[in-house]
Amino acid sequence: MRVLLVEDSVRLQQSVGMALRRSGYAVDVASDGEEGLWRAESLDYDVLVLDLMLPGLDGMTVLSRLRATGKKTHVLLLTARDSVDDRVRGLKAGADDYLVKPFALEELLARVEALCRRAYGNKSNQLRFDDLEIDTDGKTVVRAGQPIKLKPREYQLLEYLAHRAGQVVSQSEIEVHVYSDDVEVMSNVVESTLSSLRRKMTLPNSRPLIHTRRGQGYILEVGGE
Repeated sequence: MRVLLVEDSVRLQQSVGMALRRSGYAVDVASDGEEGLWRAESLDYDVLVLDLMLPGLDGMTVLSRLRATGKKTHVLLLTARDSVDDRVRGLKAGADDYLVKPFALEELLARVEALCRRAYGNKSNQLRFDDLEIDTDGKTVVRAGQPIKLKPREYQLLEYLAHRAGQVVSQSEIEVHVYSDDVEVMSNVVESTLSSLRRKMTLPNSRPLIHTRRGQGYILEVGGE
């Protein structure tokens, strides 16, 4: 899942960004409202973590302009103001959740995870497909009762496909949702990661779950190639 963090505090950029990356998210960072709005309009992020007090455009203006373009990205507002009026104004402007500073990183991560699930219509942190089980909180994978050890990028790719189970997902969509801007995506990196993921998920007598649709993309489903 890919997250955009719009925050002018270098300290919070570093601490929140590191916490999100350690939890398996691809993270892009913007330091002011103009850059944040440009990035949010340019890509389909899974979640936008948006500070209200920003140089240039303030967070409320960024949120209002983003919603005016029709973007439905789930937004978590960060603010030092804890009045009911401020919370109501943010929610009415189109925010999905609200977190008051100072906050615990564990709570921010839980709220981001919940918004990611909501973005794909999932209420539980347990994704189940055939004999595959994914715990999106613990970032663990089990197939047919057997734990599957995955590298971070393999897990991110599998989780994204699982959120989109039954849908054909293009390579460009995978690149947008799994890789941040600071990662150079080579032409074969997605196929290479998929190949490794398929190999690790192949168990004795197991059915293939990840399939290639030539010229279209990839799909998580039970059935033949």
